Amino acid sequence: MNAPELKLDTSKTALVLIDLQAGIAALPVQTHTAAEVLANARLLADRFRAVSAPVVLVRVAWPSAPGGLRPITDSPQAMPETAPAGWMDPCPELGVQPSDIVVIKRQWGAFYGTDLDLHLRRRGIDTIVLAGISTSIGVDSTARGANERGYQQIFVEDAMADLHADMHDATCRFIFPRIGRIRSTQQVLSALA
Repeated sequence: MNAPELKLDTSKTALVLIDLQAGIAALPVQTHTAAEVLANARLLADRFRAVSAPVVLVRVAWPSAPGGLRPITDSPQAMPETAPAGWMDPCPELGVQPSDIVVIKRQWGAFYGTDLDLHLRRRGIDTIVLAGISTSIGVDSTARGANERGYQQIFVEDAMADLHADMHDATCRFIFPRIGRIRSTQQVLSALA
């Protein structure tokens, strides 16, 4: 099935990039490599900046930071108490600009306990274009939060990756189509032309 042509109102649309920071981008992600995700995210960010639409860079704090997520789980968490040097640094491939909005999250989703919703609503945003690492955790959790708050969503499949290819694929196949539209980087760029 061919997806209908995407049309975006740049005055009401923001790009939200999840966890594209040094420590996360260094992970062995699948379906798309971190280099591919970053290259596509840069194309999107450059176009959004060119049309004066907001670019939001969401970064996650290390779990032991105040308010960080460090639950007791059945999955081993062999993480040191302090973050490696540069772990939260933005990826230089994104070409961060002073106009970019930076949101620091301490949980999986970017809406919980942050000012992301406030930044978007103050700018009249009703649609978000979402990408980042990892598809099934940070992007998915943020997407669910956006859905609960009434945002329209476009998921850029080739600007996302996950630690497990099957998790990326399942999220894009079963979750995202229920709360938004899935498109490629090129389709989003065309919609912003």
